[in-house]
Amino acid sequence: MTAVAIDGPAGAGKSTIARAVAKELGFLYVDTGALYRAIGLYALRRGADPKKEEEVSPLLAGLSVRLCFVNGEQRVLVNGEDVSEQIRTPQVSMAASGVSALPGVRAFLFELQKSMAKDNNVVMDGRDIGTVVLPDAQVKIFLTATPEERAKRRHRELLEKGETVSYGAVLEDLKKRDYDDSHRAVAPLKPATDAAVVNTTTLSLEESVKLLLGIVRGKLK
Repeated sequence: MTAVAIDGPAGAGKSTIARAVAKELGFLYVDTGALYRAIGLYALRRGADPKKEEEVSPLLAGLSVRLCFVNGEQRVLVNGEDVSEQIRTPQVSMAASGVSALPGVRAFLFELQKSMAKDNNVVMDGRDIGTVVLPDAQVKIFLTATPEERAKRRHRELLEKGETVSYGAVLEDLKKRDYDDSHRAVAPLKPATDAAVVNTTTLSLEESVKLLLGIVRGKLK
């Protein structure tokens, strides 16, 4: 099986670009960030502090998180409930950043992610795919962009969903996530040593997809 690992900070366009690349290649797209968001949402619903291992880990025994595909679109199920829309709020984004630093949560999701790559050709995106989850991936890419550009994209996305949030608040949240994700003790956000680093600040979506497809096809020749 062939694996393409795409890592990068929040708002770098990983999900949108990875989904388009996977579709073009005929590979399965796996959004690992959605899995952490699902656990973040579950922790919030259960009244747990997403940053506290002792509050979150005991909840995992009663949790089932699954990715399924409906008409080619990835949906996220928490104990059978489709939470694909609920996991995209700023509050859940911060909760996801919290739970993703917990060793118990990472261990809980590790095998699920590995098994998907074992059974399918995948484009998998996240924070530590090339460094931890799929260190033997044939292609590793680290996507980035300036914090301001990433906040602009995320702000536009939230407004399109009808949410009322300021650009300043989005930028502040994003910078905090960057810091938390890159300074956590377990699997911090960083490029794999053999990853191609791609800055999408000045690129359109179409240009970014075209560039990544070129990198992937070049590596797989």
